[in-house]
Amino acid sequence: MTATHLMSTYQPLALSFAKGLGTRLWDQSGREYLDAVAGVAVTNVGHSHPRVVSAITEQAGLLLHTSNLYSIDWQQRLAEKLTALSGLERVFFNNSGAEANETALKLARLYGWHKGVEQPLVVVMENAFHGRTLGTLSASDGPAVRLGFHPLPGGFLKVPFGDLAALDKAHQAYGQRIVAVLMEPIQGEGGVQLAPTGYLKALRALCDRRNWLLMLDEIQTGIGRTGQWFAFQHEGIVPDIMTLAKGLGNGVPIGACLARGKAAELFTPGSHGSTFGGNPLACRVGCTVLEIIEEQGLLANAKRQGELLLARLHAELDDYPNVLAIRGQGLMIGIELAQPIRDLTLIAARDHGLLINVTRGKTIRLLPPLTIDEREVEMIVRGIGRLVSVQ
Repeated sequence: MTATHLMSTYQPLALSFAKGLGTRLWDQSGREYLDAVAGVAVTNVGHSHPRVVSAITEQAGLLLHTSNLYSIDWQQRLAEKLTALSGLERVFFNNSGAEANETALKLARLYGWHKGVEQPLVVVMENAFHGRTLGTLSASDGPAVRLGFHPLPGGFLKVPFGDLAALDKAHQAYGQRIVAVLMEPIQGEGGVQLAPTGYLKALRALCDRRNWLLMLDEIQTGIGRTGQWFAFQHEGIVPDIMTLAKGLGNGVPIGACLARGKAAELFTPGSHGSTFGGNPLACRVGCTVLEIIEEQGLLANAKRQGELLLARLHAELDDYPNVLAIRGQGLMIGIELAQPIRDLTLIAARDHGLLINVTRGKTIRLLPPLTIDEREVEMIVRGIGRLVSVQ
């Protein structure tokens, strides 16, 4: 079988999986792999978790879709759970992270419109990635993903990530036109770049003073990835708007945009919508995922195993001259190399049975399921050590 009938948007490895269980995947020939990328931070509770399988199977036999013309019980349940965990107040369900971020951007525009701002600006960060729709591309950075899609929608102002002084300069230059700040607490596609300690707390205070919305893209960091339900909880703040996707459905497509305060009241009937968003299947799976994380103590496990993985990687790799930095939080870790290494993901899979991801050309990104144990941490460290040592 070939991919000749697919549009050339990816360059996948010549590797196809037949089944998965927990942290492992098996290819068509039966070879086993340790999954250290989890579908890019998606399968947080592991592959084919029996409770997720059961929820999908039962719900598929009951009801898949009615549309949002009618009340959806599982949607109400998931919204109640997410707001209780986050401290936000209302939820709009989407089908993807990009759609969730588009929802946040529409809320920012509406917020500006209600304030009488004719040309509102949303401050975004250099090196950011928020999705591949035209709007989220405009909010993202990096010429490679934007090439050929101009003219892109305007209304964005880019500043350096983690630089509070740059936000003050932006205010001096643009004043009341600025209505919101959109950022990732950890820039995943940007190479696992962490915001400086205290930055989110200071940004929360700045947004309060300026009457800006603080909008956090937690599509990759949310649902336990960093050892808390949401990365903002490490700093003891609450944003005005937060977006989620990836780990919420453990592979079933779902996104969510949460809001509180004035931002939660901006949409009115007809101002936004989604045909499939928040369908019974996706929302039931979302509820099941949250229950599994709670009941199995996976937040604590992500914190514990993430600290162990980070420490073991430092011990193994710090003396290698081609390793520039090792950074991360919870089970979201980046290993920045001095130069790009050709076919690194292929070599890792072929020679070591280890599935990894490389972002920005030279940063190995590790995003294993939150169910990982100490033995699997050591397997990852050994595999990465062999990869780096021969380059």
